[in-house]
Amino acid sequence: MFSFARFHKHAYRWLAGYLREAWHRRGASRVQGPRHLLFALCDHYEPLWGNASNERGLQRVQRWLDCYPIMTSRLYDADGRPPRHTFFFPGEQYRAEYLTRLAELTRAGMGEVELHLHHDNDDYEHLERSLLSYTRSFAEHGHLSRDPSGRLRYAFIHGNWCLANSRRDGRYCGVDAELELLFATGCYADFTFPSAPDESQYGIVNQIYWPTGDPSRAKAHEQGVRARVGESKQDRILMVQGPLAIARRPGRIGWRIESAAITAHDPATLSRIETWIDQGIHVENRPEWLFVKVHTHGAPETQADSLLGSPGRHLHEILTGQYNDQERFILHYVTAREMFNIALASMHGHSGNPNDYRDYLLPPPPAAA
Repeated sequence: MFSFARFHKHAYRWLAGYLREAWHRRGASRVQGPRHLLFALCDHYEPLWGNASNERGLQRVQRWLDCYPIMTSRLYDADGRPPRHTFFFPGEQYRAEYLTRLAELTRAGMGEVELHLHHDNDDYEHLERSLLSYTRSFAEHGHLSRDPSGRLRYAFIHGNWCLANSRRDGRYCGVDAELELLFATGCYADFTFPSAPDESQYGIVNQIYWPTGDPSRAKAHEQGVRARVGESKQDRILMVQGPLAIARRPGRIGWRIESAAITAHDPATLSRIETWIDQGIHVENRPEWLFVKVHTHGAPETQADSLLGSPGRHLHEILTGQYNDQERFILHYVTAREMFNIALASMHGHSGNPNDYRDYLLPPPPAAA
């Protein structure tokens, strides 16, 4: 039997929302025919993790260039694309040689680069300068998309899960109006969550949604309206969540919090993938397009050993083997940008093959074109 006491003390912040979402899904429309599975692996990619030297950081980047194409060889989705990795690179760790080398992977169709950021005790003006500086620097290496007006656009993951001052003690951010500032500097979507069991996890669970809190105030993302066909907003960022669930531990007694984090000690398995897909998100009234976003921290050696070795390949063998049968599922590997584009296309009423909408609003960055 489930025991609340076995779970982390912050579970009270999201458990009711999880149960409400599970109830909502019971009444969701049934899908006729196969579902299109949009799978994105978002990496909090930190080459200098652990106070590494520049040389060690460069070795970590080079390892991905050398090993990722080998690990994913002969693995393709329904569109003939290999697994696509989104490197959310920390702006504060910017090194020209790192971004130049990652551009080699993006040119090979293996993924794209977006913005990750760790900051603490920050203020609005400093954060604004930082975001504009980082995005300009990324663009100099062929990363980040531009909208039809030519403006730089980016996806975002907040370091330490603390989007818009999510912690009670105010650490690891400092800017209440962060959602407002992200949108003003070109951010189109946030991919930070879920963060459970961290205290920053909140009550909206397993959704793609528009935040409705006051963007000038802290935690504005903790209120929102579900994304749905026929409705979209142009004055705020979109929130794209990954799976969060209470799941059984296979072969063991007990339960776990499943927050879609792939680690060396907790790699992808068939049972975990099944849970992710069960908790996958969709735009309301378009259930045949199922979005699954998982995350990892892929730069440190132990993590890279797993992701670039047999555990990483096992993930993609399951996806391409069992979730691309054209009867139950049709698999599409997507980057964060492509996931946003496809979600927006569905809100605008488009249906059919989501592969047609990878570049719906935001085109590929130059290094990936």
